[in-house]
Amino acid sequence: MADFVDNVILYIKAGDGGHGCASIHREKFKPLGGPDGGNGGRGGDVILEVDPNTATLLEYHHRPHRRAGNGKQGMGSNRDGATGESLVLRVPNGTVVKDAATGEVLVDLVGAGTRYVAAQGGFGGLGNAALANARRKAPGFALLGEPGDEAEIMLELKTVADVALVGFPNAGKSSLVAALSAARPKIADYPFTTLIPNLGVVTAGETIFTVADVPGLIPGASEGKGLGHEFLRHVERCSTIVHVLDCATLDPGRDPLSDFDVIEAELEAYGSLQDRPRMVVLNKVDVPDGRDLADIVRPMLEERGLRVFEISAASHEGLTPLSYAMGEMVARARAEAPVEEPTRLVIRPRRLGEAGFSVRRVDENTFQVTGEKPERWIRQTDFTNDEAVGYLADRLERLGVEEALIAAGAQVGAEVIIGPMEGGYVFDWQPSQSAQSRVSGPRGTDSRLA
Repeated sequence: MADFVDNVILYIKAGDGGHGCASIHREKFKPLGGPDGGNGGRGGDVILEVDPNTATLLEYHHRPHRRAGNGKQGMGSNRDGATGESLVLRVPNGTVVKDAATGEVLVDLVGAGTRYVAAQGGFGGLGNAALANARRKAPGFALLGEPGDEAEIMLELKTVADVALVGFPNAGKSSLVAALSAARPKIADYPFTTLIPNLGVVTAGETIFTVADVPGLIPGASEGKGLGHEFLRHVERCSTIVHVLDCATLDPGRDPLSDFDVIEAELEAYGSLQDRPRMVVLNKVDVPDGRDLADIVRPMLEERGLRVFEISAASHEGLTPLSYAMGEMVARARAEAPVEEPTRLVIRPRRLGEAGFSVRRVDENTFQVTGEKPERWIRQTDFTNDEAVGYLADRLERLGVEEALIAAGAQVGAEVIIGPMEGGYVFDWQPSQSAQSRVSGPRGTDSRLA
């Protein structure tokens, strides 16, 4: 069973808001106590938070459906409902959040404690105490709570490390990580031994840095061959790239120079890695033929302006100067990097029209009303209560929906859809009387719906 997952689809649902309460205060000798229904509680949010102690997305691979708590319903005596419990999902440092449908990057979570609200809880409905006014002194209805946001997001992990070890399978990358640090990755004499990135912490003098073994790079890795397409993204976070070249390979047609050119071509094809400093490690010089080959290709690589080190991960030959050279490159990259600031989350509110809605003529007798306000009011309305329906009509009239329908050519009895064409609220349009001129009836009723 896999113990490392770096890419998952997560289905999240924020909590629904609690319904408002329609209640009338009752007390002895106070027959006109007035409305005292409390508001519903807000639904809980779904929050992603960077946790340094989390290293994989495995938990969400096994349980991809997550839901926050719902808000509680309001109660009489002006008691508001409790807020739903928010759901905090811990993710590793370096997690990129994308829209699963479009692939749009929503946020890049870097830095311990960084938070992102992936789904907002629904607002609680107002109780009848909050809806009372001079004209409607004792409303016989309350607003319903709004449903929480639903989303399908992709979590993609990019390892946060200083040095990336790249090279062909079985070049000795895992052995080098094990020799330089206390990490103990799986090591064997067959290709694709490493199926997940391995991290090791290396100390070189006063510099402490992390080294990542990036597996699966072969010709065509940037196009999805081998494992490279899955793990090339882990190189993006690294400030330094170290090529590990096998000087003792027995594969025909391969040599350190051609291996270097192939891996460089894959890094270039992947993109955004051209400016990273490079270093070359000629590994397995403990083998006689390997040392001879290293002596031949070293001058050729140095002619390209590369620093070259001959090492043996098996016998630990040459590891001390290599680790200090890595430390120098990492320290230089850290000094040149801009000062890190806390991650700023950019909020992009949905664009609305000037009036907050729009009217579209679908056919001769059908009209569609879309917009944040009318669609939200539809969700808040209890259609089993005539007074609540009348209150919705008043709100739509004040917003200007009726005038817009008349301007669009709607006639009495036209079919009006508020919201999407499928799943929206459909009704036969009857222009309402002015809200000021209507006579209030008993609680829960509306004279226009008689």
